[in-house]
Amino acid sequence: MAKDVEFRMVNDDEMPPLVITMNDNDEVKVVLNQKHLIWLSLNRKTIGGLPEALYRNIDMLLDGFLREQRQNERME
Repeated sequence: MAKDVEFRMVNDDEMPPLVITMNDNDEVKVVLNQKHLIWLSLNRKTIGGLPEALYRNIDMLLDGFLREQRQNERME
């Protein structure tokens, strides 16, 4: 089941072009910074292709964490 993702647009000199964070309900929120509109525009296709690579890297991170937890569990 797909969840809705909250999107926010900001105009902030201090923030990066794109932030993935959590909202007040601990759900995914994406913040796009319009101060970087040209950069976002030039890189829109690369940004659009991020989900697969992002998923693969998160999957590797979580697999490592779970292997470590399992190893600790077996040692107890």
